[in-house]
Amino acid sequence: MIELKKICKNYNPGSVNEICLFHNFDLKVESGEFVSVVGSNGSGKTSMLNIICGSIEIDRGSIIVNGNDITGMKDYIRHKRIGRVFQDPSKGTCPDMNILENMSIADNKGKPFNLGRGTNRQKTDAYKDMLRPLNLGLEDKMDTKVGALSGGQRQALSLLMSTMTPIDILILDEHTAALDPKTAEIIMQLTDQIVKEKSLTTLMVTHNLRYAVEYGNRILMMHEGNIILDKREEQKAILETEEIMNIFNKISVECGN
Repeated sequence: MIELKKICKNYNPGSVNEICLFHNFDLKVESGEFVSVVGSNGSGKTSMLNIICGSIEIDRGSIIVNGNDITGMKDYIRHKRIGRVFQDPSKGTCPDMNILENMSIADNKGKPFNLGRGTNRQKTDAYKDMLRPLNLGLEDKMDTKVGALSGGQRQALSLLMSTMTPIDILILDEHTAALDPKTAEIIMQLTDQIVKEKSLTTLMVTHNLRYAVEYGNRILMMHEGNIILDKREEQKAILETEEIMNIFNKISVECGN
């Protein structure tokens, strides 16, 4: 479970460019929920993810995960139980290392660093078994440098690597935005499969309204640091993309765009 309590966050405090993004912001995500988050640029979507991951500090408030207050916890400690996939396929992997080396690093996440080989060739077959269901041919490219892969192949690998070790939370930050439509569909299907198989508590920020409606069991719309729409389960199931678009258009008119 994730709970944000009375979160306050100001950018550029004390300057003429000071912006209050969050003021007493509250959000509770139950364990196992797959939440799609939509909203215009600057609405606070990615900032909310960064607050959960510890990438940015808050001015006031509390961050609770599974009953534990992690507000003051360093980001690298939080990441032991958080998997994250970014918009840019080049993030989340090491381009100058091959697939085997990348998967070995991910497999050792959270484990003690000892003197020894970085890769374990005995696990190669196990890694191939993980890659085979992707149907991208990556199981036959274990010695290929990740930088030579396509964007879709890298994003699929990033998604797999982020969930190789036991995690509580999966954070998806527009992880299909940089992909072509066909590849994006593959990544979304893979995402849905992994989330369901591992029963992960998931937050997915996306600008693709169809994905937001079709995937997950809850949808949030954010605007100027506030949640203006929150639908889950049956209410979300009957929601249509046009309804979301109409809300976007209304906000756009009110903001003078």
